[in-house]
Amino acid sequence: MLGLLGTKLDGIKHDERWTMWRPSIGAVMQKTWPVDRFELLYEHRFTPLADFVINDMRTCSPHTEVRPQLISLGENPWDFESVYDGLLTFAESYPFDPDKEDYFIHITTGTHVAQICLFLLTETGRLPARLLQTGPNHRAPKDNKATGKFDIIDLDLSRYDRLATRFAREQAEARDLLKSGIATKNAQFNALIGMIEQVALRSKEPILLTGPTGAGKSQLARRICELRRQRCGLKGKFVEINCATLRGDSAMSTLFGHVKGAFTGAMTDRTGVLREADGGLLFLDEIGELGPDEQAMLLRAVEDKAFSPFGSDKTVQSDFQLIAGTNRDLHELVKQQKFREDLQARINLWTFALPGLADRREDIGPNLDYELDRASQKLGRKITLNREARQAFLKFAQSPEATWQGNFRDLNAVMIRMATLAEKGRITEALVKSETALLQSHWNKLSRPASTRTDDDAALLSTLLGKDYTDKFDSFDLVQLAHVIRTCRQSRTMAEAGRRLFSVTRTAKEKPNDTDRVKKFLTRFGLSWELLTT
Repeated sequence: MLGLLGTKLDGIKHDERWTMWRPSIGAVMQKTWPVDRFELLYEHRFTPLADFVINDMRTCSPHTEVRPQLISLGENPWDFESVYDGLLTFAESYPFDPDKEDYFIHITTGTHVAQICLFLLTETGRLPARLLQTGPNHRAPKDNKATGKFDIIDLDLSRYDRLATRFAREQAEARDLLKSGIATKNAQFNALIGMIEQVALRSKEPILLTGPTGAGKSQLARRICELRRQRCGLKGKFVEINCATLRGDSAMSTLFGHVKGAFTGAMTDRTGVLREADGGLLFLDEIGELGPDEQAMLLRAVEDKAFSPFGSDKTVQSDFQLIAGTNRDLHELVKQQKFREDLQARINLWTFALPGLADRREDIGPNLDYELDRASQKLGRKITLNREARQAFLKFAQSPEATWQGNFRDLNAVMIRMATLAEKGRITEALVKSETALLQSHWNKLSRPASTRTDDDAALLSTLLGKDYTDKFDSFDLVQLAHVIRTCRQSRTMAEAGRRLFSVTRTAKEKPNDTDRVKKFLTRFGLSWELLTT
């Protein structure tokens, strides 16, 4: 056992002390729980008292080896830093051997600060021990009150059913909040939300949300702020700005504020969004669109929580948490020298890539219900979707032909249109087919041309494979290849091309990897996605 000298209760010296409970002495008097060795920690100024207590411990428990351990906790017993440092120094120098010995930390003695420090050192594993609490036993006979009682404190919270259930419920509620209450089924997305929940509650470092336009970055950022407000006591506002809308002097002014006269038209001072987010959360969407000057100032603001408003030589403070969003590859922008490498490194600590709706087709059903409720609230009337209409919509939405190029924005738009046009608040199968056909037509117009070089298969293959390509490959394979090439050039990503090409056989696979199938097929002919789409 390791414990601090109790300068008050341990130090009772009159003759009746053997009928009184003293923490350190009582700890070694437990008949059912003998202590082999006791390391008594004390400061130099308490040496006489330590000698007296050690002598009493040896008297009442001859089988216990009592070792004095001189430590230094600083001049102020309430200075957390010095007390923790002193106990940590002891913990690092002590020759623990957990394979051969069991250790217990007597947490009853010492100041509250020292007890907290011992708890933290044990909980973090610096002290490879369990905590032990002793106390007086008021029900014991008078001649046995000196022994007292003891309890071992178990820090494995998973063993406490009620606490474990409560923690699980709170964790589920947090993740439900981040998902806007939508019962998503995509395992990869759910795992992503689980990690975001942990980071949001434990870290104030910048978070980077990547993914295609319309994947839900802005809404997720708002939910993170709401979660931090509920659980972490976040006091400040949620402030959002799309960096793609910032140009020239207005960019500096919008972000960092300005002083009167900083530029033509600056008639008054302006605060700027960074200061508006003081104590709160700042979401900078499309951060890859920021100019070089704004990037440099933002880096300083993130690192130092300080910056100078445009046109001012005075520094202002703002303690905000940054969430950045982008649909661009910041690593590629760094290579092109369009984005600062140091800023990219600073905001890349926690990066989460949000999948597009086409990569979460099993979640279209729950999101359909969510968007239907939103549409009902927006229009001020109850909108329903009968079974046939729902089946027709999901059949289209989950098919390879549904590319969902605008992601959740497309889903929201089509639901708003159908809800608005629904007679008596009922969306029919006919309305679904009409509106999904309109959406499909919109996607087709956005798609790239079928071929960027020529529609003639022979010329196409000759360009890619060489003039003697017919001598190298079977005609059957070449027909397949030409179709694959055209499909790739009509698709935005390799995964999208794979969904179109393997729409039937992919459903039989537990974990279809469309991207890998396309890549392997092209490799057979010495081709790559990059070659086909440039």
